[in-house]
Amino acid sequence: MTSKVTYLGELRTSSIHLQSGSEIITDAPTDNHGKGEAFSPTDLVANAAGSCMVSIMAIKSKDLELDLTGSTVEVTKVMQAEPRKIAKIIIVMNMSVSTSDKNKTILERAAMTCPVFLSLHPDIEKEVMFNWK
Repeated sequence: MTSKVTYLGELRTSSIHLQSGSEIITDAPTDNHGKGEAFSPTDLVANAAGSCMVSIMAIKSKDLELDLTGSTVEVTKVMQAEPRKIAKIIIVMNMSVSTSDKNKTILERAAMTCPVFLSLHPDIEKEVMFNWK
């Protein structure tokens, strides 16, 4: 088992990562009867894609002797009404390093192999932009 989710009431959950003991609280968004006081489950899906992509790039950057520390990822999730689901995820990768065009291509291609990104339903529109220093 990877995690344990407990429903806390009022459309809120607590998820415990069993290996580390770290906790994530989710809350339903305000446009879906929730308080919007924490990430929603669909926020976490979109965020996981951005986090995974920059992590995969960081793994590959070690081979290229680059340090991506300080890079940021801006994630925008767009919901669809009927049926209610994620329609689009926009990911803007703001890279903290300046590097050759060859290295940029290698790292951008690596990002697109992120397991979360590849696991997203094909109906979800994915827009990815890379901004290099």
